[in-house]
Amino acid sequence: MKSKRTAVRLVLLLWLPFGGAMAADAPPGASAPPGASSCSGCHPTSQSVDTPVKRLVGRKPEDIVAAVAAFRSGEKPATIMDRIAKGFTDDEIKAIADWYGAQKD
Repeated sequence: MKSKRTAVRLVLLLWLPFGGAMAADAPPGASAPPGASSCSGCHPTSQSVDTPVKRLVGRKPEDIVAAVAAFRSGEKPATIMDRIAKGFTDDEIKAIADWYGAQKD
């Protein structure tokens, strides 16, 4: 199972064209947790980007965790987020959500 999770992360990092975009937006001294930078391939970091995909920057961490849980369980329909959500542990999801929640525009 761990090798499958590692493979999913590797694919995401290679597949998503803007994988490292969020790292530069981190508050001083706060580095992105593993997996967080892969989110910016679909979730825009700038308000100026016109997309139906919700921004994660500044969202409440509990909202992000709840959304990922809903994707993981199949409660919320998805094209890819259901598979991505299954690739992270609860602790990893919480760390990513906390990090994005701390980001400011």
